[in-house]
Amino acid sequence: MTVFNFSAGPAVLPVPVLLKAQSELLNYQGSGQSVLELSHRSGLFEHIIEETESLLRELLQIPDHYRVLFLQGGATLQFSMLPLNLATVRQRVDFIDTGSWSQKAMQDAEAFIQTNIVASSKADRYRSIPTDTIRSDADYLHITWNNTLEGTTFTSVPTVDVPLVADFSSSILSEPIDVSQFDVIYAGAQKNLGSAGMTLVIIKEDLLQRTPDRLGSYLRYDTHATHHSLYNTPPTYSIYLTKLVLEWIKEQGFDTIVERNRKQAASLYAYLDQSTLFSNPVAIQDRSRMNIPFTTSETELDEQFLQFAERHQLVNLKGHRSVGGMRASLYNAMPTAGVDALIAVLERFEQGER
Repeated sequence: MTVFNFSAGPAVLPVPVLLKAQSELLNYQGSGQSVLELSHRSGLFEHIIEETESLLRELLQIPDHYRVLFLQGGATLQFSMLPLNLATVRQRVDFIDTGSWSQKAMQDAEAFIQTNIVASSKADRYRSIPTDTIRSDADYLHITWNNTLEGTTFTSVPTVDVPLVADFSSSILSEPIDVSQFDVIYAGAQKNLGSAGMTLVIIKEDLLQRTPDRLGSYLRYDTHATHHSLYNTPPTYSIYLTKLVLEWIKEQGFDTIVERNRKQAASLYAYLDQSTLFSNPVAIQDRSRMNIPFTTSETELDEQFLQFAERHQLVNLKGHRSVGGMRASLYNAMPTAGVDALIAVLERFEQGER
């Protein structure tokens, strides 16, 4: 049975990655050890983490003066680590508020420093990205590039004279980005990078000098940079799976994946835009390619569709509890067949099949 998984995360993984992970699970490269058993101090694992960083640097064209860190705690821990490490001069952080994850990042930062919203799309229920002219003199400006719940995304990089920090959890490696336009990029692994448990942080080297002496060792970016993400036991298996995903992206061709993402999202939006039953609420210019919310505008009918979809092997389409409706997450590993199947089921439901 083929099931298409539209979960926002943990999300679908490429089948070739799962098969390779399965083949190496019991005996990694003839070592007689499972990947799950490898010591993080062993040469085998050191090669895994070095290769993972090398692939990331190649695919994202990360400049040499940025450090790549593999941490734990999800992107949520970064909501605290960022102000603790970086908001040490003016003791203030500015935010562009684009929805739930922006709000959560700001709420955690407020426990340590002053926060300020310099632009927000709250007035239109987060259906767009703010177009205000951004000015900031804070320690850094924080943005959430792709908004998983609301289905919006930035399409251009804000220009400011302070460090720019971006949460790329739900769109990393789904589109080309110029890393040099950002000072910190962070992302949870469980959407486009690999499995839950690892968080990627790409940080400009000079920002490591901001960390105050009083901060505990694990919460310090400079600790992890100095020890090459091996200060303590890292999320070894999640890093290994990330390596396999990066190898898959390279084999597929990054440009090929980006174009497939564009076409798949365009196909689903085209159907929703002509539908008389289903609709997407997001401003067209700010639509996400990764997370596409839609609704019938009737809660009971939405629930009927979700049940209908699941009977046709389309799973995890339920929208977040704070938003409702449906949401299709089309991450890199979602095959075109999955999107085609979703559109076909939408059509059948709209035509009255239940």
